[in-house]
Amino acid sequence: METLSDQQLLRYSRHILLPEMDIEGQQALLQARVMIIGLGGLGSPVALYLAASGIGQLLLVDDDQVELSNLQRQIAHADADVGRAKVDSAAAHIQALNPDCQVTAIQRRADKTWLQSQLGMIDVVLDCTDNADIRYQLNQASLATKTPWISAAATGTQGQWIWFDPTDNNSPCYRCLYPNLTTSGLSCADSGVLAPLVGVIGSLQALEALKFIANLGDTRPGRLKTFDALAGEQRSWELPKNPQCPDCSRLE
Repeated sequence: METLSDQQLLRYSRHILLPEMDIEGQQALLQARVMIIGLGGLGSPVALYLAASGIGQLLLVDDDQVELSNLQRQIAHADADVGRAKVDSAAAHIQALNPDCQVTAIQRRADKTWLQSQLGMIDVVLDCTDNADIRYQLNQASLATKTPWISAAATGTQGQWIWFDPTDNNSPCYRCLYPNLTTSGLSCADSGVLAPLVGVIGSLQALEALKFIANLGDTRPGRLKTFDALAGEQRSWELPKNPQCPDCSRLE
């Protein structure tokens, strides 16, 4: 591993002071290559916290543009960014936050074929979309390339997150969780969302990625975690693998 510069030692000193992280963990973050799909309410805090934490390379994927109604919760964008591609807006804010982070902005809709061509070079993917179709395609591409990914969702006052590890034969996949989910009614545009909720869930999603990359704490896959913003309560369930799952069982 490359030696950290004096500037990096100072920038990441609060990480390095953690015995669980130390210099080795920070070096792992600096060498990581992470893809974020969706630069909206969840993708904004995910991208900013991963960049601030020292992730070496971030690939930002989104085909959308910033709208005025996004600014209530999508903190990677500002009023002056309305009409701008979300990936470009987020990339500019990331570079202003941490020039150490190499950012690639990809303005396109993710699909299975493209994902399979990209994921072999990625350490972990963070799904920050509100689209079930993209998640199913990501699930299949992840299984095909053995790429871990973390999915999260937040609507109304409820949020959830879970990560999947296709390198673990006992890990369930997204279709084990949702055999036949439709996109209809899932978006914030349909149901609204409490602004800080996406910050909470996105931050927890980013935390799971950091734990996985730096090998911190409990990183067991397949646990669905939910958060009720109004009650302030978090719950967790162990998701069993479906032995008849049409996505993951056929690859064993």
